[in-house]
Amino acid sequence: MNDYNTFRAVVAGTGAYLPEKILTNQDLEKSLDTTDAWITERTGIRERRIASEEESASIMAAHAGKIALVDGGIDPEELDLIIVATSSPDVLFPSTACFVQKELNAVGSAAYDISAVCSGFIFALSVAEQYLKVGRYKNILIIGSEVNSRIVDWTDRSTCILFGDGAGALLLKRGEQESPLGILSTHIYSDGNLSDLICVPGGIGRTGINKQDIDAKKYFINMSGNATFKVAVKRMTSVIREALEFNHLSMGEVELLIPHQANQRIVSAVAERLQYPMEKVFMNIHKYGNTSGASIPIGIDEAKRSGRIQEGDISVLGAVGAGLTWGSAVIKW
Repeated sequence: MNDYNTFRAVVAGTGAYLPEKILTNQDLEKSLDTTDAWITERTGIRERRIASEEESASIMAAHAGKIALVDGGIDPEELDLIIVATSSPDVLFPSTACFVQKELNAVGSAAYDISAVCSGFIFALSVAEQYLKVGRYKNILIIGSEVNSRIVDWTDRSTCILFGDGAGALLLKRGEQESPLGILSTHIYSDGNLSDLICVPGGIGRTGINKQDIDAKKYFINMSGNATFKVAVKRMTSVIREALEFNHLSMGEVELLIPHQANQRIVSAVAERLQYPMEKVFMNIHKYGNTSGASIPIGIDEAKRSGRIQEGDISVLGAVGAGLTWGSAVIKW
């Protein structure tokens, strides 16, 4: 076995997929006691994408993955591993990643899911980084893909206004340790004591699916908004600071902060605490809403293709999600 730091995980390709259907705040006004102004002021969201009947987490993930493979210049059969971060899988099992593997025809790779909700992509990034650093694998595809529209109560204005569907992917390759580019570090945490802040309370393994829970709408996303806001700002700020200190960096050396697109007010509060200018924070929540585990890879792909990520730049990722889970990563491009 190679020494732990023999290699480095390098981002070789990116991809994203968003459904065509757009649901605007004005559309929601027709069925909910809400307004465009109310939603925009409190969340920063103006519209979100909604998956069609033919689109699922695996279908969107495969689309994003194909784009990342082309961008990275490798064929599917060269993949060693596929990790899909999702909290809205196609089915309980098999894993969504196995469906993606089939769709990509990535014969010979391993494939599995990670469930860390909005922090899922950073958790997947951290796992993939370890495989590549020790030389176990050469090529890993990590994807965040969510169909949140299937697990929100469309009569609950406190949650359904927030979420959208989509997928984003990164192709990671094994690089030489001497290279200055790649993932510099990842940092992930969980606190099960805060599991009730954001959850889908309906049971499967605990109580089994039952009519009482279905009637009580327990298979939809449930959130404690104010409490979640406070802890999200605190934990995301803390884990971003940890990542900077670990790499002996200051926020002044960071060209772009790419946070999980949870809420405009959460991101603004984090930037304020970090004393970081909002014009250097990547935001697309106004277009896509909260796409949970897909938001960061969608953001990376969009930032890269729009020229906001240049060679040699340092970017920092940060997320907080249900669990409670939170994490950060530093990437040099």
